[in-house]
Amino acid sequence: MTKELGVGIIGCGNISTTYFKLAPLFKGIRVVACADLNPAASEARAAEFDATAQSIEALLANPEVDIIVNLTIPEAHFPVSKAILEAGKHVYSEKPLVLSLEQGEELRATAKEKGLVVGSAPDTFLGGAHQLARSYIDDGRIGRVTSGTCHVMSPGMEMWHPNPDFFFLPGGGPVLDLGPYYIANLINLIGPVKRVAALSSMASQTRTITSEPRKGEVIPVKTPTNIHALLEFHNGATITLSASWDVWAHRHANMELYGTEGSLFVPDPNFFGGTVEASGRSKEIQPLEMWDHPFAVDNWEHPLGPIANYRTAGLADMADAILKGRDPRCSLDRALHAVDAMVSILKSGEEGRFVTLATTCTQPAALGIEEARALLR
Repeated sequence: MTKELGVGIIGCGNISTTYFKLAPLFKGIRVVACADLNPAASEARAAEFDATAQSIEALLANPEVDIIVNLTIPEAHFPVSKAILEAGKHVYSEKPLVLSLEQGEELRATAKEKGLVVGSAPDTFLGGAHQLARSYIDDGRIGRVTSGTCHVMSPGMEMWHPNPDFFFLPGGGPVLDLGPYYIANLINLIGPVKRVAALSSMASQTRTITSEPRKGEVIPVKTPTNIHALLEFHNGATITLSASWDVWAHRHANMELYGTEGSLFVPDPNFFGGTVEASGRSKEIQPLEMWDHPFAVDNWEHPLGPIANYRTAGLADMADAILKGRDPRCSLDRALHAVDAMVSILKSGEEGRFVTLATTCTQPAALGIEEARALLR
């Protein structure tokens, strides 16, 4: 019988429901307990998903828990992850892993000292669409990737989130909130970033919440909400990234990569599925036939229709990596390199200069059809 690692969850807000619902799809993990600063929140999740609600201290000491998933707000990611490591548990964090390189290096040192593993979302790059794009590039179908564009732009988060304050404070903003999906996928597709430059601004110093229950409340904006960045990769590719919450409408594609032999059009990295398109030198753009990848199958109802949602795939892959002694695809090295890229973008926007990254990483191993199936029950 395959060994299962017990999973605990700290932070029982909106995103925790996804982890509770999707974890049972995967081998090697079983959610056994949860905790939250608000006991009512953890008790509600525990009752809904047949888990044990505990205090944070009790969860950290629970001998049935091997990995703790950190679903707290971004500014709490570092102290909570550090406490998890000090309690002798592996950590899987929601994105972003941390808010500074110094915090990430401290987690790395603690994990190494205690022989523990740290992983981090996003894991959407493991989706069938993005792994199809990875296979297409690895097969040389568009030649060497030389350039590309990424756009993630909208009017903002205060229109739908019940408590959007943290999105507009340091540690929030579109780069640190949505950038992880794009940068993680770029690392997956073409490798690590060498240096960045950016221009940044904000359309307003306040936002008015239009969602319930705080409709009409005015909140401060203390981080850039409009960022246009240029990323130079170690392979020589130059990619533009526009991340903004000051855009009401646009017609830019999520991600396009241009190579010496053709172009590749990648769907939204915030999701696992979608249509991948490509062209060769003929310049005729055609959709690629979706391969039989299990993480491309629609399994989740979304306001826009059925989608493929396999969040916790990264957690399951990390558990499998712990049991087999291999490198997890959503590793600390890659997550911290993404943080390095994002905080360097913000630093460049503030200081008006190119910033060379202090870290690097390898591309994660591709997750083909059979490797993905092996993670599922």
